[in-house]
Amino acid sequence: MAPMTLSAAFLKFARSEQFAGIVLIVCTVISLACANSPLAGQYFAFWHLPLGPLSLEHWINDGLMAVFFLLIGLELERELYVGELSEPRNALLPVCGAVGGMVAPALIHLAFNAGGPSQAGFGIPMATDIAFALGILALLGARVPPALKVFVVAFAVIDDLGAIVLIATVYTREIAWGYVAGAIAVFAALIALNRPLRVMRLTPYLVGGVLLWICLLKAGIHASIAGVLLAFAIPFTARTDGAPSPSARLEHALHAPVAWIVLPLFALANTAIPIDPGALALLAGPNSVGIMLGLVVGKPLGVAAFSALAVACRISVLPEGVRWPHIVGAGLLGGIGFTMSIFITNLAFTGAAELVNSSKLAILIASLLAASMGALWLTRVRRP
Repeated sequence: MAPMTLSAAFLKFARSEQFAGIVLIVCTVISLACANSPLAGQYFAFWHLPLGPLSLEHWINDGLMAVFFLLIGLELERELYVGELSEPRNALLPVCGAVGGMVAPALIHLAFNAGGPSQAGFGIPMATDIAFALGILALLGARVPPALKVFVVAFAVIDDLGAIVLIATVYTREIAWGYVAGAIAVFAALIALNRPLRVMRLTPYLVGGVLLWICLLKAGIHASIAGVLLAFAIPFTARTDGAPSPSARLEHALHAPVAWIVLPLFALANTAIPIDPGALALLAGPNSVGIMLGLVVGKPLGVAAFSALAVACRISVLPEGVRWPHIVGAGLLGGIGFTMSIFITNLAFTGAAELVNSSKLAILIASLLAASMGALWLTRVRRP
């Protein structure tokens, strides 16, 4: 059998994510430096500037991040239709790995925090940052089999879906059901535009997406969910004249803005962590310990164990050129939480500044450890 090769579309996607990871690192360093400098007061005040009904920080976290979730939804839709998740036997291994990579970290966090004030943080170590994980794989180059890169993308996409479900179900409070009804009506209209009307222009969907975002924001459900719902309402199948589908066109158009604008602004606004004795002391607390162990230990343990269970039950097989040490290395890279973990932190500990800051610091430390350990591990794994 010929060795697996990566499609041009996947390579383009990977390059975009790698660049996003580099930009995120730079923005995080800038944000941390500003938060611990004489300019800290002005820096924090800038992100809390009121812009209409929301502050600048809220516009980024509730507005621009909806665009990020729209891109995630479009990528997930593509994977389900034509990607690694389209074939059940191929999909089951990363799906099982992703489930394990969410369950194990959550259980580890709960082991330290169940019944305490930081119990709500169990979702924080469940996330994987695909941009950083792919960036590390890119640095490893030919040492990593191509099929492992596809496995990492697939389980990270499923991981993102799990985080979306978590946000919609666990981290939503005080629902205004009238606005929920409005959101359902808008979503139903968007689905009707797709099927049976087969409207192939993007404009009506984008207008409907804005209305959906407003309804969810008013309903008390995190408005970023609007991005995912909109993604699955946009037609994926190609047009009759052979032109790219609306979904493909929008995904292509969003990659650069998300990589170079949305995620950098998110990092600048959300990683401004004052590193003071109080924050450092909280690193020894149960919440921070649960986050760090969840990401660094729980992720590889869960990914490897559930993947092994899938193969043992004969519902899936290892991809060509991939051995079990590769799966462990992929799990280690899955411990790079960053973007989604920080996003969930803001929802889990609303109004608890000390818990938010210590959680973010724990995420940064754990993500750095996971990246270093994953890279070192994979450099020592010999390809068959």
